[in-house]
Amino acid sequence: MKRETIFLKFVVVLMGLPVLALCIFVLPEIAGFFAELNPKLDFLQYPFLIGLYITAIVFFAALYQTLKLLSYIDKNEAFSEVSVTALKNIKYCAITIGGFYVIFMPLIYLMAEVDDAPGMILIGMVIIFGCMVISVFAAVLQKLLKNAIDIKSENDLTV
Repeated sequence: MKRETIFLKFVVVLMGLPVLALCIFVLPEIAGFFAELNPKLDFLQYPFLIGLYITAIVFFAALYQTLKLLSYIDKNEAFSEVSVTALKNIKYCAITIGGFYVIFMPLIYLMAEVDDAPGMILIGMVIIFGCMVISVFAAVLQKLLKNAIDIKSENDLTV
């Protein structure tokens, strides 16, 4: 089991590196580009940038919860309340990211309208849909794990 979780931990870290690079190099450029495209709305440049950074922070919180969940699996604590809590936190992180992108969709629409790039709207919708899928999947896993813990505790009490 150790080998699989080490690989998954490595993949989780690799998932975080491009997002970190985007936060450092690309997001300020996107916010500046938004201000150039919409001079009337240039005052929204920094709130837009702050919102994108908040979603990145929430994404890193979800990755941290995933690493914690993998460490619980390494310690044979997969069927415990701490694992349920980690899944619940992952679910809330996905809902938060999706909610922020729903809020930012009008700004993304304005940027896509001025730049004539309908792909930007599609990217925003894919992010929202992906967050919905992750949150539903985490909720289902959370419920299954909770039921397994309840069954395990009933069996422990029976014996």
